[in-house]
Amino acid sequence: MKPLLLGVLGCSLVLAVQALYSASDDVIELTPSNFNREVIQSDSLWLVEFYAPWCGHCRNLAPDWKKAATALKGIVKVGAVDADQHKSLGGQYGVRGFPTIKIFGANKNKPEEYQGGRSSQAIVDGAMNALRNLVKERLSGRSGGSDYKQSGGSGSSGGNKKDVVELTDDNFDKMVLDSDDVWLVEFFAPWCGHCKNLEPEWAAAATAVKEQTKGKVRLGAVDATVHQAVSGRYGIRGFPTIKIFRKGEEPEDYQGGRTRGDIIEKALDLFSDNAPPPELLEILSEDVLKKTCEDSQLCIIAVLPHILDTGAAGRNSYLDVMVKMAEKYKKKMWGWLWTEAGAQMELESSLGIGGFGYPAMAAINTRKMKFALLRGSFSETGIHEFLRELSVGRGSTATLGGGVMPKIHTVEPWDGKDGQLPVEEDYDLSDVELDDFKDEL
Repeated sequence: MKPLLLGVLGCSLVLAVQALYSASDDVIELTPSNFNREVIQSDSLWLVEFYAPWCGHCRNLAPDWKKAATALKGIVKVGAVDADQHKSLGGQYGVRGFPTIKIFGANKNKPEEYQGGRSSQAIVDGAMNALRNLVKERLSGRSGGSDYKQSGGSGSSGGNKKDVVELTDDNFDKMVLDSDDVWLVEFFAPWCGHCKNLEPEWAAAATAVKEQTKGKVRLGAVDATVHQAVSGRYGIRGFPTIKIFRKGEEPEDYQGGRTRGDIIEKALDLFSDNAPPPELLEILSEDVLKKTCEDSQLCIIAVLPHILDTGAAGRNSYLDVMVKMAEKYKKKMWGWLWTEAGAQMELESSLGIGGFGYPAMAAINTRKMKFALLRGSFSETGIHEFLRELSVGRGSTATLGGGVMPKIHTVEPWDGKDGQLPVEEDYDLSDVELDDFKDEL
């Protein structure tokens, strides 16, 4: 009996250690049959772990690998190869120890060795650095050109010269200083060799920035040899000189690199810094919930106490906290919603909010139909901790009730005022003889 028992336990152990990743994880299982299609032929950046199910270090890495995969979903692909089962695939990439992590970037046939830490945060940081380098490589092509004119078209530079705004002494103030947009302005001279080298980079960056910021960050160019008034105003002494203009602020010198990748990266940082926080919306209908949540990776929903419990001042204090947190996390581009307790009972039920009291908060990922609940205090500190954990792939999540969005009722918007108790009807009892009730009592 003992050998049989040991055999059963051995099988159970093997089954247990093999279950490092499952279909419900965001880690993509890679095998010899799908590796070429998924990784080699892909335009995406991949982080691939080669592991063995019996490896203790691999088991320790698995939770952080899953969290990193969730945090990077839609940005960087994260996969795993059971190299003990698929020895040929591990051997193909020189895997000799476990876990081995490789980065499949621009040259998929020559992956790089991942040298970073093994925490989820370190993995995410390493992936983003690799992604940034990949983008810069793709944007590093150069081609010749002449001075900027708005009559240009698309060319080998990868950009459209029309996306670089030609700025002059006459239009500079109106176009740049009076604009609510952020401007990166190059002051150039047509005879300047460095300006000629920068031109295709500037044009390509202008096209990419226009698309990615929806025109909120713009790139312009001033021929400083012709438009000397505006160039003299800003003390232009050498070429090219690049300055950053934001409405109501003194211009600052651009200190970044001169490749299109460097310029785009700086422009996107400026866009994030100057972008308004997302609007905090009351859930008034199914359309409000659907549009906000489908357009965002995460949808942050607060269920606030009934107006009769807090009054307008109390409710506004909760809304102020949410507005501040929306500002703090605006770079995440999440959706922010709120509703009054009892107004959307199916939503509360699907989130399991009722048992925690009000105010309550949940973060919903409608693509995965998963949600997480705020367990701490409904305060800037409590919400920050909650969202920070979610942003790095930590925190406990559950499936939204039934795996479908709950029914949302159409309600009237809050009028911003204190609540009023329902008016009770007055009853005239002057004609009622109490003796009439004695027999019934």
